[in-house]
Amino acid sequence: MEKEKSAAKELQEKLTFTQRHIADVKPEAVKAAEEFCEDYKNFLNAGKTEREVAAHTEKILLDNGYRAMQRIGDSFKAGEKIYYNNRGKAILAATIGKKPLDEGVRLMVAHIDSPRLDLKPNPLYEDNDMALLKTHYYGGIRKYQWGVTPLSLHGVIYRADGTKVEVRIGEDEGDPVFCVTDLLPHLAAEQNKRTLADGLRGEELNIVVGSLPYEDQDISERVKLRILQLLNEKYGITERDFTRAELEAVPAVKATDVGFDRSMIGSYGHDDRVCAYTALQAEIEVRDPEYTTVCILADKEEIGSTGPTGLESDFVFHFLGYLADAQGANYKMMLQNTKCLSADVNAAFDPTFPDVMERRNASYLNRGVVVTKYTGSRGKGGTNDATAEMMSYVTGILDAAGVIWQTGELGKIDLGGGGTVAQYVANRDIDVVDIGVPVLCMHSPFELVAKLDVYMTYKAFEAFANAK
Repeated sequence: MEKEKSAAKELQEKLTFTQRHIADVKPEAVKAAEEFCEDYKNFLNAGKTEREVAAHTEKILLDNGYRAMQRIGDSFKAGEKIYYNNRGKAILAATIGKKPLDEGVRLMVAHIDSPRLDLKPNPLYEDNDMALLKTHYYGGIRKYQWGVTPLSLHGVIYRADGTKVEVRIGEDEGDPVFCVTDLLPHLAAEQNKRTLADGLRGEELNIVVGSLPYEDQDISERVKLRILQLLNEKYGITERDFTRAELEAVPAVKATDVGFDRSMIGSYGHDDRVCAYTALQAEIEVRDPEYTTVCILADKEEIGSTGPTGLESDFVFHFLGYLADAQGANYKMMLQNTKCLSADVNAAFDPTFPDVMERRNASYLNRGVVVTKYTGSRGKGGTNDATAEMMSYVTGILDAAGVIWQTGELGKIDLGGGGTVAQYVANRDIDVVDIGVPVLCMHSPFELVAKLDVYMTYKAFEAFANAK
């Protein structure tokens, strides 16, 4: 009987699989993840908008030996590191490989925009001795979460003479912050009858920015004038200049450790800067790769990857075309032989809200990087569905490198879903699969990730970039 049980147990271990906690499989990863994530927190704090991330990334690349690519007449040699800054809102970085480009490149594509509140073109107004800013939310948010949350203001303003002013208020010690107001519970009886999605409406996401009047009592809208005076003194702008601005309100919180054990990081913008950072680090550290590696940090994913800095545009494929032209490679053949990791997060299983997940196919904190075969909604609408061959290729690389990975879907089939940039890459005849970090509270002002998953995602990109 004991022999039969032993044989059955051996067979079970051989044929079945149980996803284990990374700390049980690789206890040495706990310290490595802690060390790796310290700089990741700095990266989050340095860049809360796509412009800031692009600028910060450009500095990092220059410090690590990259040079700006010249689009006309440039040439490249194996091992050389180059980058391209697209309009200050998207970055591409590459390390030239030993193999000819006809044999393809290794793409790692993440996005650096996150849900937020954008200011409207004519945002500033006064109402009952209060100055406020009108906003238009960007991306998929739960609007009620943005009420009574300390906000900072980031972006650029162009004056009438064409000069640019950079704005970043609410991040430094001593800076003021801003907020969207909400009703006190004593007076919220009617508001409480709204659905949760309607708890705060889009036109109610107005940001309070002042309440002191201009000294002259003979004029109207004195509080608004006082705010304009302060802005003019600091930035040299007028009210009309708001129409030439990109100003974004984001949570005024710093990336911080979460939990008694400090095993998690809470922050705004993990989606998708956690994948941007891990892919970028893998790209920076690769040396003399077999295949040319390209790390793409794109904009506008949260609203459909539109515009000249989103993946629906040709900026990435122009970049690849410039590389092909410089080497005399066949561009179409290069695309057909290229492999891509679409680096985006997945929804982690939340034990407080288990009913929205199908447990066998959900992703979990501390169980590794998530390989997501398909995204989309309901009948896989709006997705790239990775082939079995691509799944085999990527997971084979991860297994060979000892990377702990899991699979995951974005919730139960009929409850929703979501998309990534994978479909836009796949449309160019490129094999692609989604890969990234599981996230709790996704798209909220304060998202959570586990440090071990962040580290394992970095190791996944490292293995992919260095694959033979």
